[in-house]
Amino acid sequence: MLVDQRQTTRKILRAKAVVVMDGAKPAPARTIDVGPTGMSVTMGHMVPSGQMGQISFEMFVEGKPVVISCRSKVTYCIFSGDDVKVGLQFINPDAAAVAAIGKFMR
Repeated sequence: MLVDQRQTTRKILRAKAVVVMDGAKPAPARTIDVGPTGMSVTMGHMVPSGQMGQISFEMFVEGKPVVISCRSKVTYCIFSGDDVKVGLQFINPDAAAVAAIGKFMR
């Protein structure tokens, strides 16, 4: 059984994203939800837990599009229908990303 290890709440976010794991080519993804410390996405292939990389996505904050790009660590990767669901933990997000996600969460 999968146990939810989140320390913070998440909010649904449906958007296109790009994931670039260290040493790999950019891969398209779709966001599922986001929170102050991480997010989950769906992708077309498995990614090993513990793998480091970069996630970039766009979200609307106060009616304006904001592009977020964060260094991230894969916390889990499970099959979900025809895709895989990948959990990402943000690693040292910059102040602008933290502020934008905080506003989005309100």
